[in-house]
Amino acid sequence: MHLFRRIVFAEACTGLLTGVLATVAHQVGTGPVILRAEVYEGAAKASYAASHAAAGEAAHEHGERGWAPKDGFERTGCTALADVLMSIGYALLLAAAFALLGRDASVRTGLWWGLAGFATFTLAPGLGLPPEVPGTEAAALLDRQVWWAATVLLTGGGLALLAFWKRGVWLALGVAVMAAPHLWGAPQAAESGGEAPLALAHQFVVAVTVVSLISWAVLGTSTAWFYKRFKQSPA
Repeated sequence: MHLFRRIVFAEACTGLLTGVLATVAHQVGTGPVILRAEVYEGAAKASYAASHAAAGEAAHEHGERGWAPKDGFERTGCTALADVLMSIGYALLLAAAFALLGRDASVRTGLWWGLAGFATFTLAPGLGLPPEVPGTEAAALLDRQVWWAATVLLTGGGLALLAFWKRGVWLALGVAVMAAPHLWGAPQAAESGGEAPLALAHQFVVAVTVVSLISWAVLGTSTAWFYKRFKQSPA
């Protein structure tokens, strides 16, 4: 039990480190793009309301927006909290994998696991459902969530087959499993496009992907380092 508490504390340190780094990366990379996209989204809504007012009609919002943090400290704080909590969760998953497999938790091993996490949670789902800026037309939320979850599970399972069962039939099965959700196809909106320019949407996809890659690399290496250090430290 004492070892378990030390490992949890170690991965909490990992999550804090990675979460703070991810927050800084978001403020530099994705944050400015989101703010620019929200300007286009707001202008489109204002134009829509004005056109209906001129025609003597009542403009109705398509979907109610719930609470949202205010720009500035509140928004940054919510982003930081989400990044830290998510990083702690992922770090605990990696530490659990290290413990169950009994593998050497070296920094190099951690980097490979981090890259596998990037491929599973960001790269593979992003091939069908790329990150979207505010105002982008999208398919139904439940359909996207189901496809995303299935893609994550199948990609993780396929990578496990490729990594741990290095035989022809298992390799073929791993590739087939990872390809399955993409052959099925991600749910798409009835109408493509959005309020923001296409170049801004592409910039957002690149920014999110780069930030995620850096975050997962740091998460993997720091998880392995803290795990090994705290596991071998005296009680």
